Amino acid sequence: MHARRPRGRRIAALLLWAWLGPAATAAALDIDATNLAPDDVAATQALVDDVLPRLPEAWRDGLPSNLVLQWRDDLPPHVAGRRSGHRILLPRRLLQGWEARDAVPPDDASLREVRAALVHELAHSYDRAQGNVLSGDPRLRDLAGWQRSVLPLAGRRSRNDFVARMPDPYELERPSEFVAVNLEHFVLDPTYSCRRPALHRHLATHFNLSAGAEACAPGLPFLDVDAEAGDASLLALDPSRVYAVDYLLAEGNTQAMSRWGHSMLRLVICAPGRAPGPDCRFDLAHHRVLSFRAFVGDVQISGWRGLTGSYPSRLFLLPLDQVIEEYTRVELRGLQSIPLRLQSQDIASLLERAGQLHWSYDGRYYFISNNCAVETWKLLHEGVPRLSGESFASITPTGLLKKLARRGIADTGVLDDTEEARRLGYYFEPMSARYESLFAVARESLALPQQDVQAWLTLSPTERAAWLPHADLRASAALLVLETAAQRRQQLLLRDELKRRYFGRDAPADIAHALQALRTWLGDTGFVSRPSELVPEGYGLPQAEERERIADEARVRVARLREQDGVLREELERWLPADQREVLQGIEANLETIVARLRALDAAGAS
Repeated sequence: MHARRPRGRRIAALLLWAWLGPAATAAALDIDATNLAPDDVAATQALVDDVLPRLPEAWRDGLPSNLVLQWRDDLPPHVAGRRSGHRILLPRRLLQGWEARDAVPPDDASLREVRAALVHELAHSYDRAQGNVLSGDPRLRDLAGWQRSVLPLAGRRSRNDFVARMPDPYELERPSEFVAVNLEHFVLDPTYSCRRPALHRHLATHFNLSAGAEACAPGLPFLDVDAEAGDASLLALDPSRVYAVDYLLAEGNTQAMSRWGHSMLRLVICAPGRAPGPDCRFDLAHHRVLSFRAFVGDVQISGWRGLTGSYPSRLFLLPLDQVIEEYTRVELRGLQSIPLRLQSQDIASLLERAGQLHWSYDGRYYFISNNCAVETWKLLHEGVPRLSGESFASITPTGLLKKLARRGIADTGVLDDTEEARRLGYYFEPMSARYESLFAVARESLALPQQDVQAWLTLSPTERAAWLPHADLRASAALLVLETAAQRRQQLLLRDELKRRYFGRDAPADIAHALQALRTWLGDTGFVSRPSELVPEGYGLPQAEERERIADEARVRVARLREQDGVLREELERWLPADQREVLQGIEANLETIVARLRALDAAGAS
């Protein structure tokens, strides 16, 4: 039952009805009063008078002059509004909610729903009257998620993969609906400029408005994943602390999926207390890497699946130390860190775009058309407005670097002096060279018959064990590093062996329980690649209250994963083939022998 209207408002409604008859006019929007009671007409007029002043003047001026608002009883239940010619049709149930506005709080959902429905249809009216000036805007489509294809003949991609933390899934239907949904929030949500800052600036510029200075939560939120430490926490990244952005190229190797390298972006973040400047390049512990990856939770990477887009492509923020370890020590690939010529405003815009992708993007990895090089190009293209007109797209990481260099965006001259490049952190050499030098130390000391480190590591752990008790202090230290490398390599091989052997349809029934536990564990790690799982409600960049919940939930999940990790490792190790289990155990025994030998030699030297 509706609250009783004040007597003065009812008299005003009757006078309005008697004077204007079946249609009342307010600014650019007429009201179809057919089958409306005087109170309904007054309420409708109040709605129009509430909504129209909220719109930017350029929007109001751009509306067609013959628009008519009509309430209908025959719209489908899921439809909140519709345009038919020059008529805006809204469901009568929304009018009933609006008429009860005096009896509900100002921020009641029913009031926002009717306002949003009218703004939505007025957005369509403006956009169409102006020749799709917004929905057809290439820059807005880029920001919205209808990204350009790297292949010249492919044009734009037909779908929008920004599917997480949306204000309304309907925005993905087509660009025109994206515009209407976002104009709802542009007008009605005071936090829109904090949640989707690039889109807010673009719309404000279009309507000749100032961008405003809403008090947003400080910094850009990223889930900071440290696999080596087994940790994940929330990082509020301050763009003003990022001195530079480098194009980080992992050099190729002989693997089919890695032959052309891997594209990443390195963020040169200054340590706390250090003024942004060249010395920030030495603050390696604070540097982070933006890396698009074909996230694989429970399957071996397949070339065919990579060609068909069966893997999700997501944006990770990783510690530089972890990336160096992964590529130079484990995969034995060099890393080139090439500075990009970006201004501070370019860096801020780029990081803002990266934040949007981090929380909302769930793309598909295609080996040719949407790989790491393509994703990195799109991030630069969309994140740095002045680069949006540059034709530096490439389907290979090395090709992208060459194009960036030719256009003066990347400074490859930092690699001209190899020693200086290593010293200043522009090049991180693969550990293969160091492993060879360490092996040379051990070979000279022990007169090893093997000619190189690969031949040494190819030996069984038992064969290597025979030499360990005879090594001096220097040779033992070298062999410790090499045996640790052997352990890491074997762990990777065994992980892949488990996936191939037991994650298929023919997995033995007697280990079903262990495999289900592992799949559950892998599911629990999903938040690492899709942080939006930590805060499913809300949209865009998480704000203060959401960030607190994200940090709390990440701590809970990390603790749970740590509890499960040891048990699962022991359980799964039992299902390895006996010969491979013996290899792993032999390496562990060798490491214990070397450590004991080092301690004994050190004690002997001290005495």
